[in-house]
Amino acid sequence: MSRPRPRPQTDRREEILLAAKNCFSRRGFHGASMQEICAEAQMSPGSLYRYFPSKEAIIAGIAEQDRADVAEKFQAIVEAPDFFQALALAARRYIVEESDEEVCLHAEIKAESRRNPEIAKIYEGVEQEVKAGMLNVLRSAVARGDIPPEVDLEIAATMLMALVDGLYWRRAVDPEFDAETVLPTLLSVTHFLLTEPENYKSKSAMAGQPAAGE
Repeated sequence: MSRPRPRPQTDRREEILLAAKNCFSRRGFHGASMQEICAEAQMSPGSLYRYFPSKEAIIAGIAEQDRADVAEKFQAIVEAPDFFQALALAARRYIVEESDEEVCLHAEIKAESRRNPEIAKIYEGVEQEVKAGMLNVLRSAVARGDIPPEVDLEIAATMLMALVDGLYWRRAVDPEFDAETVLPTLLSVTHFLLTEPENYKSKSAMAGQPAAGE
């Protein structure tokens, strides 16, 4: 009789990360213990610690998953024949269709990054990669003529990230919030932000303006 093949390490890592996500979203980063994660993943502490020696290491693993997912979504927008339609589909995916567990998990990581230097470093790295990916998407749109070249892409990327962060947070803290109802407004604001270059003022022009009341 042949012996069953052991599961690949990648499968076990993904099982642990999924279990950790469930625990963190239910009980928070501090409330969820490694023992609870072990129970959720149905494995012994010794087995889990071989893959992830700490909760911070688990967060790093989750961040790697997020990086890969975001990179894939950004590339899909770059390659799409209709830039704004692809952007709208991505917005729906993250703002409306993302599970409550994922939304709460991201809120937990953001909050923990304010207190934990290790998590802060991981979160900062993810944010930098997201902004770099967003800028790449916007530059591609400019090259194709979908966005006017006069648009300040740094400001646009920052504002788009802030909008998504704000809606994510609203979903995490307000059970009455319906992301579906605000999605059209988000898309309108995004279109306005990316197609109205006259709204971007140069730093020199801003610096030359007198302060309010002068």
